[in-house]
Amino acid sequence: MVRSTLVALLSCCSIAAYSRAAVRPIPKPAGARTSTSSPLLRSLTLHDRIAQLLVVRGYGDYPPSDQAEYKRFLRWIQIDHVGGFIVAGRIKDGNIIPAQPFEMAVFINRMQHLAKTPLLVGSDFERGASMRVAETAKFPYLMAFGAARDMNAIRQLGSATAHEARALGVNWVFAPDADVNNNPLNPIINMRSFGEDPAAVAEEVSAFIDGAHSDPNTYVLLSAKHFPGHGDTSQDSHMQLATLDQPKERIESIELVPFRAAIQHGVDSIMTAHLAVPSVEPEKIPATLSRKVLTGLLKEELGYKGLVVTDALEMQGVASLFSPGEAAVRAIEAGADVLLMPLDPDASIKAIEAAIASGRLTRKRIDESASKVLAAKQKLGLYRGRFVKLDSITDDLQADELDQLAEHVAEKAITLVKDDKHLLPAPTDDGSCLVLLNEYQFTSRGEALVRAVQHGMPAVKVYVTNSSMPDSVLSAVATDTAAHCKQIYAAAFVTVSANRGSVAMEGGLNAFLNQMVHGLVPVALFSLGNPYLLSSFPDLSTYAAAFSTAASSETAVAKAILGEIAITGKLPVSIPGVAKVGDGIVVPDRHGLASNGSK
Repeated sequence: MVRSTLVALLSCCSIAAYSRAAVRPIPKPAGARTSTSSPLLRSLTLHDRIAQLLVVRGYGDYPPSDQAEYKRFLRWIQIDHVGGFIVAGRIKDGNIIPAQPFEMAVFINRMQHLAKTPLLVGSDFERGASMRVAETAKFPYLMAFGAARDMNAIRQLGSATAHEARALGVNWVFAPDADVNNNPLNPIINMRSFGEDPAAVAEEVSAFIDGAHSDPNTYVLLSAKHFPGHGDTSQDSHMQLATLDQPKERIESIELVPFRAAIQHGVDSIMTAHLAVPSVEPEKIPATLSRKVLTGLLKEELGYKGLVVTDALEMQGVASLFSPGEAAVRAIEAGADVLLMPLDPDASIKAIEAAIASGRLTRKRIDESASKVLAAKQKLGLYRGRFVKLDSITDDLQADELDQLAEHVAEKAITLVKDDKHLLPAPTDDGSCLVLLNEYQFTSRGEALVRAVQHGMPAVKVYVTNSSMPDSVLSAVATDTAAHCKQIYAAAFVTVSANRGSVAMEGGLNAFLNQMVHGLVPVALFSLGNPYLLSSFPDLSTYAAAFSTAASSETAVAKAILGEIAITGKLPVSIPGVAKVGDGIVVPDRHGLASNGSK
């Protein structure tokens, strides 16, 4: 429910929305620029020019006005005059709590109303608004799009993401992910990437950008990330400084390929990575703070002239090495234009002011970045209309064709890597069991899968497990499946999550699954998430990947088990010692039809 606070603000914000933005603003052409001598820049004090470079942490809910969080946020907007804020996600039990669309839009309208200069409002809509917002199309992760091999679907995802974002008041989407995930142990990119083939990822990144920029009325800023490439790392930069330990020539031929494509397709910004790159920057510092990486490699070698935004400066890849003020100054020195989620915004502004006073930074350097930020706001049309039309949110977000797109991709993504016992589709309803392996105790994951399987196999026996269960309980479940099941369909939910440091199954789930795999009952494992699980369970009879934990992917897995859809996906990544990119067993549906309807 929207808090009572919103009611008092609703009429104010609605009137503002109609008076200033009766229709969505059409942005200026891509070439629009704000020079360092423009009236917009001259109207800002040095303090405010610096503050325009900060995008602070926010959330999609509307906190009560008497809370410290709200007052602190209000100070950043009204007194410090920061350039914008990001709609981040609150975390509970390892899950992101989605914001409510109407509440989020009202909060954004209120902040835009209070801001002296229109705000950039960003969010990590990597798989559409559903990554952060409720009541939106539940798109699968990007790797599912890579497995589906459907460029038109990716363009539609880009278009849908831009449409949803502007409907909510978000004008800067921190996507697409341009990382080439070629490290199976990568704990933070994994299925957020399209895959490991740099040429394919480049094509998919380009398709997303083209789709998102296809309609001038819903234009959003995009950000290709995480430069120069976070796919070949085994550390989570939320927790520590990661390392891309590859020769420059290898980085040029793999990691940089999608970024070059993104630049060619007019990406508005590029987000930096908190990882060391020894072949480019000998000093052990994150790329975010390296002039050799941001200015030398990105701006000079790749010729990039757009906005450079840091990844969140509150992440330990930076925060564990430098104070908030020093990190801010170093990022500007390196060539960053926007400081995302600084740990202490006030300290960051003061440190940059001190650096200018001492001669470490120049006013010209600040003006260059501030001008680019103001130009981006002009390009978005924020000076002509910065507010959301509240009465159109429901219509803008509830589009049946977007749900159909999510279902289409989820179904085409299902990739069968191994099926020694021919368990797909299920040979018989009799004796089939469904086992859920969840990361968290309190989660809704698996509910859509169970409903769909039970609809097709009413007699299926369902077991629900999670990583917090005692080993004795899990062992008892495994024993029970051996006694009552003829074939087991297991679904493992293993997601990428910040500050986790791993994409392996936790607790006793590994031993539990191994007990079932080495029993007498054949097991078919569906990975809803990390696609590399087969490496840990090579004796599985059957293994398939969905590359996503979205509800649309759960339903697709159920349809694959029941034989309601053909299985046609191809691996966008290799599984060491097991399968290579492009592998995938094609299985017709129960009617003998392939995905194109032919026998």
